[in-house]
Parts: sequence; C-alpha cells; structure tokens
Amino acid sequence: MGRITGIGGVFIKRKDVDASTAWYKDMLGIAGEYGPSFRWADEPKDDPFSLLSSFKDDTDYLDPSPHPFMVNLRVDDLDSFQKELEDKGVEILGRVDEPYGKFAWIMDPDGVKIELWEQIGPAPAA
Repeated sequence: MGRITGIGGVFIKRKDVDASTAWYKDMLGIAGEYGPSFRWADEPKDDPFSLLSSFKDDTDYLDPSPHPFMVNLRVDDLDSFQKELEDKGVEILGRVDEPYGKFAWIMDPDGVKIELWEQIGPAPAA
C-alpha cells in the first residue's frame, strides 16, 4: 500500500506570477521550471521531516497575512540566512529559538507569510 511521505508543494494564486517567481529566486535563492523548488535529498540534518499542521480558524499565528495559509520553508543555517535577507532589505517579522528548531518569519510580495525553520534534532515520534 502506498503512503504519503511529505509535502509535495504549496500552490498559490498570484497577481503577478513572474514578479513572485523572481522574488523567491532573488531573495530566498529557490527557483525551478514550475516555480520555486528544492530537493529533500540535499538536507544535511538527521531525520528531516515536514508537517501539515492545522490551526483553529481564529488563530493569529498567520498574521499579518490576509491569507488562510502560511508556507514553512526549511533552512540549513537560519542565522546566516536571516542576515542575508536583512542585507537584501527583507523585513524579519519575528524570531524564536526553541529546543527543537529556530524560526523566523517574513512576508512575500503577495502578503503570504513564510516561516523559515532550521530543524534541531530528530523528528518527533509519530
């Protein structure tokens, strides 16, 4: 029997697809034939994982985005990546370091909130 192995993508309606694609390439360094893409095989951390998390409809965790979703992107070195983003003029909305990972938040040009995450330690037990 087949099984789900991770998040295959996040699909977003855009007003200006070319401008959004360029922002992800220029600011985050991710590009691909069908939009920003990356391969998990390049992940150097032990036991890499992705989540499909649900939040109550009245959560403020996705604020200030007007959208009912947020994109979480894995980062191998959040400290240096955050510095690169700041040098490019990208506003960091917040930063939290937890025992299981480091987190920072930014907004893309269409108001989609992006959570940058550096995993620390193995995946939690299923």
